[in-house]
Amino acid sequence: MNPAAGTALAVLLSLVSAAGYALAAVAQSRLAAASPAAPDGRGALRALLARGQWWWAVGLNAAGALAHVAALHYGPLTLVQPLGALTLVAALPLGAYCARRRVTRTEWRGALWTLGGLVGLVAVTGPTAPGEALSLRESLIVAASTAFLIAVLASGRLRGSGGPAARGLGHATASGIASGVASALTQTLTAALALDLPGAEPTWWQTALLAVLISAFASGGLLLSQAAYRGGLAAPLAVVNLSNPAAAAVIGVALLGETFRAGAWGWLVAAGASLVAARGVVLLTKGGPAAEPVPAAATAASGSAPASPVGEALLSAVPAPPAAPEARPAPRTTGLGSPESEPVPAPVAG
Repeated sequence: MNPAAGTALAVLLSLVSAAGYALAAVAQSRLAAASPAAPDGRGALRALLARGQWWWAVGLNAAGALAHVAALHYGPLTLVQPLGALTLVAALPLGAYCARRRVTRTEWRGALWTLGGLVGLVAVTGPTAPGEALSLRESLIVAASTAFLIAVLASGRLRGSGGPAARGLGHATASGIASGVASALTQTLTAALALDLPGAEPTWWQTALLAVLISAFASGGLLLSQAAYRGGLAAPLAVVNLSNPAAAAVIGVALLGETFRAGAWGWLVAAGASLVAARGVVLLTKGGPAAEPVPAAATAASGSAPASPVGEALLSAVPAPPAAPEARPAPRTTGLGSPESEPVPAPVAG
């Protein structure tokens, strides 16, 4: 395949990946709005796994990931990664359309600010030269420290009492970090399978341990993003897309000897891009409703199921509204005007 055709195919696959991630995010957000949160959290995971809409969201996420990997095969990282940031731009109007509302001007501004910051971060966080994979010891250290950080973010100790929006951003940060660490561990697993892992040759149980850690962080990231969307769609999705490459960049710089492109200027660009993206997240938090309302009436009025499973995930991820209580009939009365159930008093003899 010639370079021009490869680049065109990479762009097409990147757009497909962004669309898959955007549809999955909208489906997860609507499912979160439709599922009441139990005070003690018991049975929440079981109820989530029993929902067909959840598994369609998982499938859409998997399709987006596969399209992203295929795009990286045909195109350079500097082209594919910025196009992946279009997920936010696609999810914003999709979520507003499914919620039967318009995207506000503040939301568009926040999306553009976040997109600009994310593209700036991606442009300078790539390694100047291919880095080495993590050793098994480094992988275990990263996994343990990340698990502790995720536990702190998910417990709310760093958020205070900021309400559902703050809780959503905390879960979104934890989700992006978990996904970024899963990506770094995947690179280590690939090196282990190729017998090119730094240090001694890995045994079968060490390779299996890496696979288990990757599965745990990937699944945890997906569940944390589901919890994050209880506070809305746009701001949590932006934070997920920002914290994912940020976590991978921290691992690369701290452990793999990677550095920002353009040296000291790269650090300045990364700092400026982070401020721009943070401004965008603030605007997205203020620009829309805390959580998109689910139009249950539209689903109930149609009287039929959506035409496709994706449509079911996006448009009817809400249980049917409870039926109105039946009106109790008025008590029957006798000719004397008293209820039939009440006895008529006998006349008192003079």
